[in-house]
Amino acid sequence: MGMLDGVITVVPNAKIGHIGMYRNEETFEPVNYFFKVPKNIEKKEVILLDPMLATGGSAIDAIDLLKGKGVKKIKFLCIISAPEGLKAVAEEHPDVPIYTAHIDRELNKNKYICPGLGDAGDRIYGTK
Repeated sequence: MGMLDGVITVVPNAKIGHIGMYRNEETFEPVNYFFKVPKNIEKKEVILLDPMLATGGSAIDAIDLLKGKGVKKIKFLCIISAPEGLKAVAEEHPDVPIYTAHIDRELNKNKYICPGLGDAGDRIYGTK
């Protein structure tokens, strides 16, 4: 959501869907809580937005959901990524190009990007 305004400025006629996920803090696995996409999405090219690509779990699950709806053309756009997440997504979905502004060093023991920015959602919405 934090990247949406910028993308809409560049692609003003884009149709918007939402995949809501959060990270289980004990297992580090993504938990999907919401999935709503435009009608006929299988005929569209989808740009999947996520500020941070850490483990790749959320990206992989989101891509799986989109492909489950029949989407054939997906691009993944993030701001900061970790090598581990880039590798995981590329191995699971080699057909999905990944565009990132910066690749940080690594993930720490809590699966946060280092040096990173902390949790992107918490930063955007002030939840912590």
